[in-house]
Amino acid sequence: MVGQVISSRGIGMTSQRTRDRMIARLREKGITDEAVLAAMREVPRHLFVEEAISSRAYEDTALPIGFEQTISQPYVVARMIETLRAGEKLGKVLEVGTGCGYQAAVLAALSREVYSMERIAALLEKARTNLRPMRLANLRLTYGDGAKGLPEAAPFDAIILAAAAPGIPKALLEQLAPGGRLVAPVGNNEQELVLVENRKEGFVETRMDAVRFVPLRGGKQ
Repeated sequence: MVGQVISSRGIGMTSQRTRDRMIARLREKGITDEAVLAAMREVPRHLFVEEAISSRAYEDTALPIGFEQTISQPYVVARMIETLRAGEKLGKVLEVGTGCGYQAAVLAALSREVYSMERIAALLEKARTNLRPMRLANLRLTYGDGAKGLPEAAPFDAIILAAAAPGIPKALLEQLAPGGRLVAPVGNNEQELVLVENRKEGFVETRMDAVRFVPLRGGKQ
């Protein structure tokens, strides 16, 4: 059973009408997965950014969340999750880079079980605060080095990275279940989304859109 999202309606620039305009823009840019669009319509993105910039929450742009991190552009969130799903329900998912918790909330609405990892302790606590009112029983937040994955919970049907590395960390590939899908930004100065599928013949990569993400860092802080 997927997670249930308790939606805060908001007013003015955080209203349902504003969210509907965001969904219309996502459709115009080619997002067709109705389940993804429905989840993004319901998750209150304005509650995951600082109040001072909440009026910009439904713009199609990345926004700062502190600690030199950002909340991803709505189109990129939708594109990555749509690619992960490939029209199918998500099972057990690993998210590397919880950030403010927004993408984790969207994933929880679409997955049986979500494990989300964050290496910055203070940012993880901020995500916990943001997510607590939603009471997502199928979402587990973990403090740790996402590049190492979460072997005690593996294998995962899907893995999604919210930070860019020069290549896909080997540990994450090892934790991807047979038939599983991984989506990640790859590259240094020039980055692109990469889909990795764990097929019978091995790992198969498909290169997608040009993107801009913060770098994936190891260790904890």
